[in-house]
Amino acid sequence: MTSPVASSAFDSLRLDAVRDQEALRRAYGLPSDAAVRKQMTELTEQTQRLIGCSSLVLVASADADGNCDVSPRGGPAGFVAVLDARTVAIPDATGNKRLDTLQNVVATGRAGLLFVIPGRTTTLRVNGRACVSTRPELLSRLTAVGKPPASALVVGIEEVYPHCPKSLLRSAAWKPEQWLSADAQPTSAEVTLAQLRLPELTIADVEQTEADSLKYRYE
Repeated sequence: MTSPVASSAFDSLRLDAVRDQEALRRAYGLPSDAAVRKQMTELTEQTQRLIGCSSLVLVASADADGNCDVSPRGGPAGFVAVLDARTVAIPDATGNKRLDTLQNVVATGRAGLLFVIPGRTTTLRVNGRACVSTRPELLSRLTAVGKPPASALVVGIEEVYPHCPKSLLRSAAWKPEQWLSADAQPTSAEVTLAQLRLPELTIADVEQTEADSLKYRYE
């Protein structure tokens, strides 16, 4: 017999959570005309240029059961290729081979993107159909993060939306003077060690593994 799962704060809060769209809208009111109007179904010259300036894109996906995932993709500015006004392609650089995002896309054919530009507070949201391509002539174009990738995430654009800067302004993401000091944060190795739950591992072991993996990251 399996032991019951311990309850969490979520289990309590969901009891009186918002139940329908009408209740949600009552809490917020209606969006402005501009907030609705600036959503488009294809890229303009300006949003294509924004994508060309982005070195980081967050990819949202979900599997067939609705289990969600957000994963970062990074490279030099312009590593995401704009194939036309309704199509972008993201090279899948060397990673951990879990393939969470790619498996989700294969299952559902959908993805959402958030393009981030260092130093800029406005982000660009792109949502739409998605597929995983291994077509050689496409992959040979996507070498900004090293050799041609094993695959590319291709998104057929249905929604383009320049997102307001408030969240990045509130976070002071681009203000180093407001960042927490390194000693106020757990290190990557400390986080990984706790996640792995292997008593025989040490911090030094994990630090060495991380250093080795980064050494060959772009191959």
